[in-house]
Amino acid sequence: MAARKTTEKSNVSGEELLKYYRDMLLIRRFEEKAGQLYGMGLIGGFCHLYIGQEAVVVGLEAAAKDGDKRITSYRDHGHMLACGMDPKGVMAELTGREGGYSKGKGGSMHMFSKEKHFYGGHGIVGAQVPLGTGLAFSDKYKGNDNVTFTYFGDGAANQGQVYESYNMAELWNLPVVYVIENNQYAMGTSTKRATKSPNLWERGAAYGIKGEAVDGMDVMAVKAAAEKAIAACRAGEGPYILEVMTYRYRGHSMSDPAKYRTREEVQKMREERDPIERVREMLVSSGQASDEDLKAIDKEIKAIVNESAEFSKDSPEPSLDELWTDIYA
Repeated sequence: MAARKTTEKSNVSGEELLKYYRDMLLIRRFEEKAGQLYGMGLIGGFCHLYIGQEAVVVGLEAAAKDGDKRITSYRDHGHMLACGMDPKGVMAELTGREGGYSKGKGGSMHMFSKEKHFYGGHGIVGAQVPLGTGLAFSDKYKGNDNVTFTYFGDGAANQGQVYESYNMAELWNLPVVYVIENNQYAMGTSTKRATKSPNLWERGAAYGIKGEAVDGMDVMAVKAAAEKAIAACRAGEGPYILEVMTYRYRGHSMSDPAKYRTREEVQKMREERDPIERVREMLVSSGQASDEDLKAIDKEIKAIVNESAEFSKDSPEPSLDELWTDIYA
């Protein structure tokens, strides 16, 4: 495998492409396993899978540096893995175990990692947007060049607090990249039925915020757009909006039968636009990796995911005393 070889098409080394492939595949396999554990009754409450959207967060994280922050909503497992959080700790939290990132008390929607600057999934639609704006304000106040990635979906894009945040971010010139993960369906409602705006990122123009739409099924396109947005923020040019056009293959949550779209629509997306398959084909066709190389990576990833599942099963449930820890009063 010629890892250092670079193709004209991607303008990235084989080593970088392999990292994107590995990172996206880890998210895909982890989410598939989470779906299985949910079906077995080992994960309670809500569980929103990221399958299909892997290129978004992997592309953004490829452009980040140490010190950058990220905050998102409840479809958050992929974000955790992409920023380097331990799959064992994430899976243990999903199953409500002591070894989880929030000691088994937060579950799917509420885990954090101060070490990785991951400030949570948030269950209230749009609530993370002003919080992400506040994180960026903190960096502006401290005078460093860190950037905050504030993720939200096309459904949350209709929330009023998003626009209050836009106004403050532009007014105070804050280093925040607002990432709209437009997977085309807010819970069960198509964007075509929920908004008259053809492009959600253009709403920032009312506040003077720059932005653009990006192909969220192409990890290289996401990375390139992220680099542009981040550079603007680090240069003190204020906030930036990226509307990343993506697609989720599964329902809104594990309890969603997804009858609002056809099976053919989902299958067409899988066959023609899959972000992982796109990189796989690029690696193989350019001679940067063989099918055997990629099968070995898949085997390695499956072992990591299986280990995380076993860790979560073996980790004890939190003691009743934990009810009284990590609270304000």
